[in-house]
Amino acid sequence: MTANEPLIPKHGGYRNLKSFQVAQLVYDVTVRFCDRYIDKRSRTHDQMVQAARSGVQNIAEGSQASGTSKKIELKLTNVARASLEELRLDYEDFLRQRGLPLWEHEDPRRQGLIDRRCTTADDVALWVQEVHDRGRRGQRGPREQDPPESSTQSTQSTTPTAAEIAANAALVLIVVACSLLDRQIAAQAKAFENEGGFTERLYRVRSETRRNKP
Repeated sequence: MTANEPLIPKHGGYRNLKSFQVAQLVYDVTVRFCDRYIDKRSRTHDQMVQAARSGVQNIAEGSQASGTSKKIELKLTNVARASLEELRLDYEDFLRQRGLPLWEHEDPRRQGLIDRRCTTADDVALWVQEVHDRGRRGQRGPREQDPPESSTQSTQSTTPTAAEIAANAALVLIVVACSLLDRQIAAQAKAFENEGGFTERLYRVRSETRRNKP
């Protein structure tokens, strides 16, 4: 640390974090999903919305707290990651309990949503509608391989529902957010290990000030 550095470093700026942006999108998508597919009177509805909100709020709070506590920043970022993992399980439960498929990692629709780079819940809803309409027409995305020959009845029986597409879309976004947070947590842990927290910074500043006094 140099004498020109402030005691409290720049902090906040969470709105520019990609993890915050994706987590916020997950929150907006989850609110819409729950209002449409989950009974508003059920505990699950409230839990899913709150888990999504916790992911967003803890990223923001951790970023804001980083000015005086890297330890709290790291802790809150971990809480955000854990909240999104909880939400991920809720979406997987939704699919399993209704006999709907969880898309495999190699499913081209997953990459299709990532490539779309949606920034709003409206963007995601439009993508879901397009995939649903394409499925009803028996069409496939550009990366999808030809399916095995089957009867018309079999094709209709495997047409994905809007609920299946919406839940899997949310899961794709959660995976992206969790991946970003994993990298963010690793970077925060490394910085804390190398630089210490606010107490160490305060000690260095006071020591430097004493040395520079005439």
